[in-house]
Amino acid sequence: MGKKMNAAAEKIEKDKEYTLDDAMTLVKGASYAKFDETVDLAFNLGVDPRKSDQMVRGTVVLPHGTGKTVRVLVFAKGEKEKEARDAGADHVGADDLVEKISKGWYDFDKVVATPDIMGVVGKLGKVLGPRGLMPNPKLGTVTFDVAKAVKDIKAGKVEYKTEKAGVIHVPIGKVSFDKQKLLENARAIIDSVSKAKPSTSKGKYLKKLCVSSTMGPGLRIDVTSLASGK
Repeated sequence: MGKKMNAAAEKIEKDKEYTLDDAMTLVKGASYAKFDETVDLAFNLGVDPRKSDQMVRGTVVLPHGTGKTVRVLVFAKGEKEKEARDAGADHVGADDLVEKISKGWYDFDKVVATPDIMGVVGKLGKVLGPRGLMPNPKLGTVTFDVAKAVKDIKAGKVEYKTEKAGVIHVPIGKVSFDKQKLLENARAIIDSVSKAKPSTSKGKYLKKLCVSSTMGPGLRIDVTSLASGK
């Protein structure tokens, strides 16, 4: 594996900044893993995430999805339960699901809930919260429009949020994707993060941008080239 890693790294010029187009070509060409690697974008933003008014977070539905099958759990009752099932939710229920999860069951990737049932879901805050699974109205996962929420997630809706030091990591697809699909997914994320710039952020906002596959080396993107669409 060391030889393959070195061969992949040799294709990348250290410290060189690439256009987004060239970077996607290299990410695909430098892949050596035996599985279909995920391609990630890493943003380094000029914000202080310790300040609530500089927290950058949001969601975007990728034009070509993530390439991953996402299991969606919905907390809903009555007609909304039927809507969720019809939209393709993998698990739908209320108190029965709360009980299963409280006993250690986590056979799902995303959680949606109707507002009227959040009182019940709140009991799971200590277990869903640390896993990033707690429904949140700001992210569109606490809503009465459960059908749209489920369909968006299944179609490739991704969430992003600044971590320590103002860094954001977002998956944009798989190495097996056509380069054009990776580019379009990347531009959708970059556009969304750019528009989410807090008014209190001073100085350079998009300080650094890198793309990498799960096992591959990271490539720095020339941020100034993004404006020209390259």
